[in-house]
Amino acid sequence: MNIKNGLSDSEVINSRNKYGRNIISKKKSDGFFKLLLSSFGDPIIRILLIALGIKLFFLFSNFDWYETIGIVIAILIASLISTVSEYGSERAFFKLQDEASKLKCRVRRNGRDFLVNIEDLVVGDVVLLSTGDKVPADGIIVSGNLSVDESSINGETSEVYKYSNDNEHNYVFKGTVVYSGDAVMLVKAVGDNTFYGEIALELQENQPESPLKLRLRDLAQSISKLGYLGAILVSFSYLFNVIVIDNHFVLSSIVSTLCNFRVMFGHILYALTLSVTVIVVAVPEGLPMMITLVLSSNMKRMIKNNVMVRKMTGIETAGNINILFTDKTGTLTYGKLEVIAFMSGSLREYSSESSLVDTKIYDKVKMCCLFNNSSSYSESGIVGGNITDRAILGFFSNDFRDISRISCVPFDSKNKYSSTYVDDSGIKYNLVKGAPEVILNKCSRYYSDMGDVRSFYNKNKVYDVINLKASKGIRILALAYNNINSMDNLIFLGLLFIRDEVRNEAVEGISLVNRAHIQTVMITGDNRNTALSIASDVGIINSSDDLVLTSDEFSSMSDDEVMSILPRLKVLARSLPRDKSRLVRISQDMGLVVGMTGDGVNDAPALKKADVGFAMGSGTEVAREASDIIILDDNFLSISKAILFGRTIFKSIRKFIIFQLTVNICAVSLSILGPFIGIETPVTVIQMLWINMVMDTLAGIAFSYEPPLDEYMDERPKKRDEFIINDYMKNEIIITGFYSSLICVLFLKLPIISSVFRDGVNNEYLMSAFFGLFIFIGIFNSFNARTCRINIFANIFRNKVFLCVILFIAIVQIILIYFGGNLFRTVGLNFKEFNFMMFIAMSVIPFDWVRKYMLKRKKLNYGV
Repeated sequence: MNIKNGLSDSEVINSRNKYGRNIISKKKSDGFFKLLLSSFGDPIIRILLIALGIKLFFLFSNFDWYETIGIVIAILIASLISTVSEYGSERAFFKLQDEASKLKCRVRRNGRDFLVNIEDLVVGDVVLLSTGDKVPADGIIVSGNLSVDESSINGETSEVYKYSNDNEHNYVFKGTVVYSGDAVMLVKAVGDNTFYGEIALELQENQPESPLKLRLRDLAQSISKLGYLGAILVSFSYLFNVIVIDNHFVLSSIVSTLCNFRVMFGHILYALTLSVTVIVVAVPEGLPMMITLVLSSNMKRMIKNNVMVRKMTGIETAGNINILFTDKTGTLTYGKLEVIAFMSGSLREYSSESSLVDTKIYDKVKMCCLFNNSSSYSESGIVGGNITDRAILGFFSNDFRDISRISCVPFDSKNKYSSTYVDDSGIKYNLVKGAPEVILNKCSRYYSDMGDVRSFYNKNKVYDVINLKASKGIRILALAYNNINSMDNLIFLGLLFIRDEVRNEAVEGISLVNRAHIQTVMITGDNRNTALSIASDVGIINSSDDLVLTSDEFSSMSDDEVMSILPRLKVLARSLPRDKSRLVRISQDMGLVVGMTGDGVNDAPALKKADVGFAMGSGTEVAREASDIIILDDNFLSISKAILFGRTIFKSIRKFIIFQLTVNICAVSLSILGPFIGIETPVTVIQMLWINMVMDTLAGIAFSYEPPLDEYMDERPKKRDEFIINDYMKNEIIITGFYSSLICVLFLKLPIISSVFRDGVNNEYLMSAFFGLFIFIGIFNSFNARTCRINIFANIFRNKVFLCVILFIAIVQIILIYFGGNLFRTVGLNFKEFNFMMFIAMSVIPFDWVRKYMLKRKKLNYGV
């Protein structure tokens, strides 16, 4: 290979044909129509499709178009909203990912240097790297030296040095960033064959089903059983009525009816019609649409908070996380080093330049830090150099006299120090900084805060400070000088304490996650001491029982052993990518809902395998590809917001289920009891169409905008296999549902009630009032369902959509009662009749107060 000239055009073509382009293979994304078809796999929608099929196949001779159209509309609206939201989210995500393909790099070809897109690189290309460049492919350094940030690969913030003459330290990886230096790289691997690409290919496996889908499948099975049982009961009640009761229990008449094939066929066909009607009524048709609405509406709310949701179920899943594995670098910390203090040889600490400026030592310390430094100030900020040098300049202001550099010795990982020989107006200084264990051994004196040179009698105390700071995860550099260009007889100036500072919002975010009873485990490539220090600072470690493991200790344990210690595990240090994936797998085997945060290539497989993966917006495109939710502002606090939104969504779904199933039980009960009490059609087909619209579409919209309440963060997360309907919900659905059924039956059959209403053709005033009663029972029950408090108006004004929808339903219902006419089988009620109807309907509120009060007294599982 000719490094001087690079590849020729023909060699580029040959290499591309042999090894491919520098592109990471991506799984083909689903198009709009494929997403639409996949949405029909929703468990509840499947039940609706089966019910629709039965109606189309068996009941075409007596077809109920209104009800059928209602089912079709419910299916289409839910599927379209889900598809549009997810498709739009994916488009936004791909737009974000396209930024990576626009990067360019400097390449030498045909003896000339020019810029090319990183996608056009091939194996054998000669790439020129300098400070700030992102390494575009895997390769070896053939000339020059670099310091490289490999945190996206290994999770560590310290720079790694690469040398052209060192076969063990000359390999660089795609996606890493050059901190300082200039070098020429020979490309050895591109695209899928890079380390970066190998990780990306791991992400092609399917993700586990979300807890919401598992719960909805269980709910669908339960509702199916309820529907089938109701269908059997209503068929039996109808056939018993027409065969036994109508024949006055006379055996000969009963046998005669049974033997009349034509009559029995008609009865059976009508019983089948009633059965399908009950199944359709029992299924909460609006649930798929409501779930889609609540997810999509919260997606829009979250994007305003810099949280991009790629997959809608990811939000709800976030609310059910039991254990959260978090990366450290760039997630809990800023991912950049910062000088937090300087300590002089007199053991005095200074936390800022302003606190140091009035001391006699200030001049020499600043001179050493500014001129023995490979970084420099510019109008745009601090540029060049490695991460450590930039952190040191950041501690000082850009104001110092001009000093001439005579010579310098750059930092070398073998020597562990750097030095610069300068001339300050005729006075020469040798300025040195480096590892304390190297510098202190060469110092016999120190420069005091008072500006005089003293014997280094307290060196052991300096070592004690170094050990103490190191145990807290702080990096330490020693500063020294002398007046000759030599490393002998150095005068100690002091120590710089450097740290990858913890994000302020990370502490608050961890506190909220802990409050939500979610176990947080920090996974990092740092050593045990640094990891322990960071975990303690952010609040992950809170007691002596908390466990810290290294990767070696973790790898030596069996899966069963890991399961036994997992509840106490808080930190995994010196981790490898396979450790993260294994932790996710073991946690899921224990039935836990797993969250994973990260931003690097090394995080991507675990992000993909987790139930919900949170990628940082500034992270690698591979990490974002693997995630469900992208935190655009890299703010850990946003993760806690996602958890709160997720819990709110699950609460909203449960509230809607309470509302719908309460109404469904009432409707199914009326269908079953109706034939026995002489009520076959308490509501007409067109009335049922309006009732379905209230139950499904409008109620779905109303419950979709329930506010996120901080109190939700005090609850324990739900287990993966927890049924969506809990004991409290069963209690309200059954008791309130049957109470609603009871007052409906009594309203129609008690003479004392019917006497309140005027006589009319076919009891038109009573039936008009019953239509209003059924709707207003639902309206008042919606207030009961939205809160487990006795105060049904708690936080009501935080969901203005709910109030508007309920007000709209009430107004339309009143209009239908007074102006519905023959179409809705209604006639105008007088003041007394209307108030009586409203009084009966409103009784569900005090009834529910009593139910809630009894539950509180018994201290049962209280709430949704």
